[in-house]
Amino acid sequence: MGTEERVSPLKNFVSGGVAGACLLLAGHPLDTIKGVLGLYKGMGAPLAGVAPMMAISFFGFGLGKQLQAEADKPLTFLLRNSQIFLSGCLAGVFTTVIVAPGERIKCLLQVQASGGRSKYSGPIDCAVRLYKEQGLRSVYKGTVLTLIRDVPSNGLYFLTYEYLKNVLTPEGQSVSQLSTPRILLAGGIAGILNWTIALPPDVLKSNFQTAADGKYGGLLDVLRTLLREEGPRSLYKGFNAVFLRAFPANAACFLGFEVALKGLNALAPGW
Repeated sequence: MGTEERVSPLKNFVSGGVAGACLLLAGHPLDTIKGVLGLYKGMGAPLAGVAPMMAISFFGFGLGKQLQAEADKPLTFLLRNSQIFLSGCLAGVFTTVIVAPGERIKCLLQVQASGGRSKYSGPIDCAVRLYKEQGLRSVYKGTVLTLIRDVPSNGLYFLTYEYLKNVLTPEGQSVSQLSTPRILLAGGIAGILNWTIALPPDVLKSNFQTAADGKYGGLLDVLRTLLREEGPRSLYKGFNAVFLRAFPANAACFLGFEVALKGLNALAPGW
């Protein structure tokens, strides 16, 4: 294989912001169908964070690739894909800073909406009260579970997309010339595989983040309780809604990224 093309984390950051906006536009109407009531309740915090979250995600991915790059050294198939996977894992670590508190707030507001009680008036009120009552640790409750969900799933997410881009590129053509339908296909499949491994820890995280303080002793306690009370199928709670959203949202996400990146490469090749 040839040498790797230059990666600009800054361009990835800007293009990732565009990708986040595209993901939101394509996927938001289906994003919380798995909630019983208040389909759009509690979405203020994640809505405000989607574009910066994806910007940080693609920045982390680009940075990971840049850190592992070795000038003028051809990469084997295994080494190249290992580097892509690890770069995707780094992206998952980066996004946790925004994702963990945002989803903690979203989950609490969705439970509040379905329960009919109004402890919090909105996302900002929820964040402020969590901080005042129990400090930053309460705001970031569930961070370890978020990492367990997002680090491997992001690794698979980016690996799947990059692998499929290469597979779908006709012989003799550059990956950068890949057609829009093929980008959409690669991005959509990447989104589905991402959630295939992310959904069980996502269910555990949501249960942990919305539980009363002291109810669970940790991850294994949440898992044992859920399996005992609801059975193994509970780990894929909301499966249909999530997978219905995953393909179009992530197809749009990667298309937005590629279009923005091409535009930046044309406007600012030296970045």
